[in-house]
Amino acid sequence: MGIKGLTQLIKIHSPNAIQTTNLYKLTGKRVAIDASLFMYKMLINMRSTDKSYLTSKDGKVVSHITGIFYKTSNYLALNITPIYVFDGKPPSNKGDVIKNRQAKVANAKLAMETATTDEQKHNLEKQTIRLTKQHVDDIKHLLDLMGVSYVQANGEAEAYASEMCRQNFVDYVVTEDMDTLAFGCPRMIRTCLDKSVKRKDIISVLDLQTILTDFKMTYEQFVDMCILSGCDYCENIPRIGNKTAFSLIQKHSKIETILPITKNVPSDYETKYKESRSLFIQYHNKLDMQQLSIHHSSRDLDKLHDYLVNTCSMSEQRVHNSFKKIKQGYK
Repeated sequence: MGIKGLTQLIKIHSPNAIQTTNLYKLTGKRVAIDASLFMYKMLINMRSTDKSYLTSKDGKVVSHITGIFYKTSNYLALNITPIYVFDGKPPSNKGDVIKNRQAKVANAKLAMETATTDEQKHNLEKQTIRLTKQHVDDIKHLLDLMGVSYVQANGEAEAYASEMCRQNFVDYVVTEDMDTLAFGCPRMIRTCLDKSVKRKDIISVLDLQTILTDFKMTYEQFVDMCILSGCDYCENIPRIGNKTAFSLIQKHSKIETILPITKNVPSDYETKYKESRSLFIQYHNKLDMQQLSIHHSSRDLDKLHDYLVNTCSMSEQRVHNSFKKIKQGYK
């Protein structure tokens, strides 16, 4: 979910914080990539002409492998160094969000039984997709063969990646989750926010310092606004949405001075917002970049070719073309 309505607030109050640019302008940069989010996206979006999953000749789903391979190849071809970050165990505060997601999956599965059109079935099927350990292992194996590094976080990937960027270990974080900014990420890359742009190589770069300046907030106030708006760790107070949260923080500075004048505050809200604050800064200056456990490997194009073509049943010509792009990128 991220932060409810944060993108909208930035578009309204800090449009200059959103830079629309071409991916090639990141040549020479290092980026941390939110692995789980993009694996999920690939499973949803990478489909065959009949909208079924891409599968190998043995019937194994390979949509996530195919999607991450092409995405990673595009970065390597532009001399951009990707470092994937995988989720660890989520904090207990996220329990309500996880339960809600599980309930939505169960409801979607029930609805599929009575769906009358293929389109309805495909849309409902998307809601049932969950990442498994096998999906993660598949991508780690792919990255090993590609010679691409990755980090296994002890907590949430966005939090780890944000701290890696905050300490300038990487230049950007690539994700779609807006709570990355609440974790303190200085520079975030996401799919182009200008929906009139259809080119996949055009991206949006969000700059946190510009947002804070335009919002007239400190980072601490920004975090409080994100919590008030509603986040994965703390639901918003009834009748307080993103716009109200923005106005309240600008006027009253912090949650402590807002609650006494607010109605319908849940009994556990004080505990949850304080825990949320702690979670958003939990890795600030706590991760030693010199000691960060990064999995490195050497690229093996022969084994990669065999894996993609023979195991995953990918097009040999498309794999060959991607290899050519990768090699050119490292000249």
